[in-house]
Amino acid sequence: MSSELLAPLDLAFWHLESPAHPMHLGALAHFGPLPGDGDAAGVLDLLARRAAAIPRLRMRVRDVLLPVGGAAWTTDKRFDVRRHVRQVALPGADFAAEAARLAGELMERPVERGLPPWEMYLLTGAPDGSFAVLVKLHHALADGMRAVAIGAGIFDEIAAARRPRGSRARAVPPRSWLPGPGRIMGAARERIEDLGRAVEVGASVLGASVARAGLLDGGAPSALAAHSSGTRRVGTAVLDLERVHQVRRITGGTANDVLLAVVAGALRRWLDGRGEPLPGADPRALVPVSRRRPGAPAGTGNSLSAYLLTLPVTEPDPATRLAVVRRAMDRNKADGPLRGAGAVAVLADQLPSLAHRFGAPLASGAARLLFDVLVTNVPLPRSALSLGGAPLRALFPMAPLARGQSLAVAMSPYGGRVHVGLVADGKAVPDLDVLAAALAEELDLLGLLHEDR
Repeated sequence: MSSELLAPLDLAFWHLESPAHPMHLGALAHFGPLPGDGDAAGVLDLLARRAAAIPRLRMRVRDVLLPVGGAAWTTDKRFDVRRHVRQVALPGADFAAEAARLAGELMERPVERGLPPWEMYLLTGAPDGSFAVLVKLHHALADGMRAVAIGAGIFDEIAAARRPRGSRARAVPPRSWLPGPGRIMGAARERIEDLGRAVEVGASVLGASVARAGLLDGGAPSALAAHSSGTRRVGTAVLDLERVHQVRRITGGTANDVLLAVVAGALRRWLDGRGEPLPGADPRALVPVSRRRPGAPAGTGNSLSAYLLTLPVTEPDPATRLAVVRRAMDRNKADGPLRGAGAVAVLADQLPSLAHRFGAPLASGAARLLFDVLVTNVPLPRSALSLGGAPLRALFPMAPLARGQSLAVAMSPYGGRVHVGLVADGKAVPDLDVLAAALAEELDLLGLLHEDR
């Protein structure tokens, strides 16, 4: 892979970024102590070698003449992995809290755009010899599923599976570069369908934005509506996955429905604890949906859509909140991920490169008109993972904040737990730890309400 045009959605993420609003996603992974006499220097070297072996992490973005306004991924001929992988020693008294604090500071900083757009930090200093790894990937480089596929290359199990085994690749018959009539007709048909879908989504986006603008004018002020400061704060929470499934088995729906209801209830608790009035209109969540088919290759670019979900924060009854969420998500799934205002990423996929280059800075402030908070679920491999023999204890995903957004919630089930990463505007949400604690409290309440049924 020496050169490859950025897909339209990737180009949109590249140009949506500003110095105060970086568009990278990330993960904070905590590992147990190294076995034997392993040390931090060995882990740092291992991280560097495994990251350097991932071809995608050697690619940087450069402008191209055609298409006008476009850009391409190209191999960085001066790639030096040590410019991307660094070690930071932290005070060990409360290592987890220090790691989250540093993660917030590092998430504020954009990645260097002239280099491959990613960074890794090895965080050391825990008294028991455990350590953490912070990964930052620009959203143009990867969506959630693609980020997992790229980042998983640092783990022992995936790295071992990727080693060449000497088997001969099966020969593939050469295919003519000249498309036949069938391929031409198929491509034309797909393009017409895509344009029709883009018109439909565009109308939905416009309608939803106009309606939302009216609600924003009459809504009570809250942290979710605060002006962006460009600062970042990171919080973490750990939820019991079995309790999530316990509630799901009783109420129906999916585990993600339960988690979305937990987020709604936690927001209500948090606002109430602040002494703030509940909003005049329930906040709206953007819930990303992968457009990749199960079992299909991860691909090289973003492939996303999303659902819009009104979080029933003003509903006082937890069971009713869950029922409202489940019905709304059922409606979203019946419509499909390629319809409705939430599928704005589908619209972005149809715009020319020049529109992204000049329109993205203007569009970056429009996210507030569509949604108030991002809530995403990032799946991880189900098998146990390790790095240098040190077991993975927890992995907290972190989503980017668009301009005008104060909070993003990302969740990853692993090892019988749901690890929740909260990224917030540091000035709008200085009490992020209170919101993190409210998530566990809300799940416990849902579990108690349903355990006798």
